[in-house]
Amino acid sequence: MRQEDVKNIVATPINAPVFPAVDIFFRNREYLNIIYETDIEALQAVVPEPLEVLSNQIKFEIINMPDSTGLGSYLECGQVIPVRYQGEVGEFYLSMYVNNQPAIASGREVAAFPKKYGSPRLYLDNDVLVGTLDYHSLRVAQATMGYKYIPMAVEEAQSIIGAPQFMLKQHRGYQGELIISELTRSQITDLEIKEAYRGPARLQLFEHVMAPLADFPVRKIVDAQHIIADLRLGGPAKLYDYLTD
Repeated sequence: MRQEDVKNIVATPINAPVFPAVDIFFRNREYLNIIYETDIEALQAVVPEPLEVLSNQIKFEIINMPDSTGLGSYLECGQVIPVRYQGEVGEFYLSMYVNNQPAIASGREVAAFPKKYGSPRLYLDNDVLVGTLDYHSLRVAQATMGYKYIPMAVEEAQSIIGAPQFMLKQHRGYQGELIISELTRSQITDLEIKEAYRGPARLQLFEHVMAPLADFPVRKIVDAQHIIADLRLGGPAKLYDYLTD
């Protein structure tokens, strides 16, 4: 391989990249979102400045992606915190547990999504939408929601799914030195809402040292949303550099 060709490599291994160089489009991407009240001190302890925590609310989400260009079919689950940055309201992505290696690698390397391995599920159990997260052999979270109870306006669903996404990008060098430490922003594009509902819900979180969702205990469920959409993830942009700003 010529030296000038090395920089065109998408990812390693060289002869079988862990993720492809394709424009990823998601069809029938299905969300189960449960917004609940928790302890605001716990939120403030994990949200990096200059982001501002807005309230004591946090979102637990499970996303089923059955048709993703280049990545196939997979699921992810995690917690998202409403925040504000210089007057703009969005969401800070705290954690994402994913059952697809290319999605984990590309999410971390190309963007700044805080992805690690986990085993989410999202399925219909008679009249109930069920979402679970297992970390290896142990159950970490279990959510249930009444199936398609109350239709949601398309405009509201668009504002929920299309909210700005704030993430922390961290990368260290060979001696452990921090070489990238950035706050990034991205936003979903080409969004088409296909179905959107809200309904009654319950959420259980179980203590786990490597998947500490229960660090944010469920005090009161505020809302539950079931949304299906086609979309494309927008590319990240650097907002703040912790090494220079």
